[in-house]
Amino acid sequence: MILAALAWPVEPTPSIGAYADKLDRWIGEAAGAELLLMPEYACVELGAALAGQSVATEAEELRAMVAHAPELLAVMRDAARRHQVWLQPGTLPMTRGNAVVNRAPLIRPDGTLAFQDKSKMTRFESERWGVSAGHPPAVFDTDWGRIGIAICYDAEFPKLIRAQVEAGAWCVLVPTCTDSLHGYNRVRFSAQARAVENQVYLAVAPTVGLAPHSTALDENHGAASIHGPVDRGFPADGVIVQGGLDQPGWVRARLDRAAIARVREEGAVRNHRDWPTAPIPTPQPAGFA
Repeated sequence: MILAALAWPVEPTPSIGAYADKLDRWIGEAAGAELLLMPEYACVELGAALAGQSVATEAEELRAMVAHAPELLAVMRDAARRHQVWLQPGTLPMTRGNAVVNRAPLIRPDGTLAFQDKSKMTRFESERWGVSAGHPPAVFDTDWGRIGIAICYDAEFPKLIRAQVEAGAWCVLVPTCTDSLHGYNRVRFSAQARAVENQVYLAVAPTVGLAPHSTALDENHGAASIHGPVDRGFPADGVIVQGGLDQPGWVRARLDRAAIARVREEGAVRNHRDWPTAPIPTPQPAGFA
């Protein structure tokens, strides 16, 4: 599988048509990749324009994005069909019942899709935006076997990724949006840890750049990257490929499912097999003699 992950530059985008053109341009630059990963909330750069404001409040941006989510989803599906790629175009806030959730579509080349919701909400999402937790982790059957999606903060929780791995995922996509180097590094280090723990590939796609026109996406930091196990047959630091910090653009790599199966059996360690399954006793104070 040739996977490409994008560091998406957040910019003033005046209309859904302009967003469609930008999406089309970036997909065109990933020619040759089979599965494309984009960042969490990348399309929210449209929020102010859709709200009819030069600068909108957080609440105005969210309402506008939710109202126009069906149109944006149609644009994403059209792009996947036109370019004949598997597309994970980031996430968008959508309604589910009476709640607003953060949803990541995975779109096939024929335009059909399935969703992964974010499970764990950041403080911004829950306390200021009113975005709620969605459905629990899922797995997706693709042309290359099962994969998972862990949206940003979700990647910081080992059990969420482990559930996908135990359901057969050999690669996990991490669309992310972080407004500080602290946030970026939390996600990056977590992705690397999950790759070690589970002996899988983790790919990270961030938003980058300053966007004073957007209250929700005002500051964005990160680097696109793809990580693997830290063991035989993989780079010594587990980094398959990584872009420059805060630099827009694609990184890509050919990922080999057989290499994952091989390292789980022949690696110096067997993290995947040795995952603790029995309950761990509550630690007690050790006695000194």
